[in-house]
Amino acid sequence: MIETRTLSLAEIEDLSFRALVSAGTSEENARPLAIATAATEADGVASHGLAYIPIYCEHVQCGKVDGQATPQLSQPRPGVVTVDAATGFAHTAIDVGFEALIAAARTQGVAVLAICNSYNCGVLGYHTYRLAQAGFVGLGFTNAPASIAPSGGAKPVVGTNPFSIAVPGNYGQPALLIDQSASTIAKSEVMKHAREGKPIPVGWALDADGNPTTDPNVGLKGSMAPSGGYKGVGVALMTEVLAAALTGATLGIHASPFSGTAGGPPKTGQFFIAIDASATADDAFSSRIVDLVEAIRSQNGAHLPGDGRQAKRLVAKNDGVAVSVATLDKIEALLT
Repeated sequence: MIETRTLSLAEIEDLSFRALVSAGTSEENARPLAIATAATEADGVASHGLAYIPIYCEHVQCGKVDGQATPQLSQPRPGVVTVDAATGFAHTAIDVGFEALIAAARTQGVAVLAICNSYNCGVLGYHTYRLAQAGFVGLGFTNAPASIAPSGGAKPVVGTNPFSIAVPGNYGQPALLIDQSASTIAKSEVMKHAREGKPIPVGWALDADGNPTTDPNVGLKGSMAPSGGYKGVGVALMTEVLAAALTGATLGIHASPFSGTAGGPPKTGQFFIAIDASATADDAFSSRIVDLVEAIRSQNGAHLPGDGRQAKRLVAKNDGVAVSVATLDKIEALLT
C-alpha cells in the first residue's frame, strides 16, 4: 500500500515552486507551473502533478528545458497569436499567449494561438478550462514525442497527442470539458506504473513487435496502444498537423523524450483556438449546450466529461489532497 500525506493546494503550489526555483528555474517560470501542478492534483490527475516535479527539475538541470527562458510573442495577423517558447516551460508560453489570444478572440470572434519550441504542457484540459472560464469555447492540441505506431505498423510515428475542448457554462465553470489523448491511456500513467513496479492492464501498451503487454517497461520500449485502433491514430495525426506542423514545432518523430535526460529540448508545440459563441450562434449557443448537458445528466449513471474533475476539485479545496510520501521525499531531497 502506498503511504500518503495530505497537503493543502497552497502547500502543493509552494512545494512545487520552491523545488523548481531550487533547480534553476526563474520565479516567473516556476509560478505558472506550480499553480498548474496544484490544480492538477486537485483534479485527481496525480500522474501529471507532484510526481512530475522531480522530472521537471531534472530537465532544467540537464538542459532539456531552459528554466530561465523568456517566451517571445508576436501577432502576425489580427486573429493569429504566436509564441516561441524558447525551449522553456510550456506553461509560461501559454500564459503569455493567452492574454493576447483572449483579446483577439473578443475582437475577431475567433482567434488562434500557435506555440513552438515548447515542452510538456501537463494536463491540456487545465489550459482549455481557463479559456472556458473567460467565456470562450476553448480547443487545445499538443504533440509529443512519438509513441504510437501507425495502423499495421510497429514503429512509433506520432505521440499520444492529447486534444481538449472546454465549453463555457454558468458561474465560471465549464459546462463540458473533454480532455483525452490519442492513446488508450496517457503515457505518464504507464510511466507511473513502471516507477511503482505495477503491471498495466492489457490494451494500454504494445511491445516492440506490436503485441499486447502487461509489463510497463516493455510497453515503454514498444508503443502506446491507440484509442479505438486506427481512429486513435487518426486523432494523433490530426493533432500532429495542428500542434506541430501548423506551429512550426518539432514533429514527434524528431522530438526528444519527455522522460530521461537524453536528447536536449524536445521543442514540441501547442495550438489553441478560442471561439466567442455569440459571434456564430448569438444566444442560441447557451440553450443548445443546456439541452445537450441535460440529456446526459438526466440518465441514471450517465457520465458527463469533466464532472469528475470538478467534483474532486471542490473536495480538494476544502480537504486537501493525499499525495505519495515517496514523491514528497524526492522533492524534499531537491531542496536540501
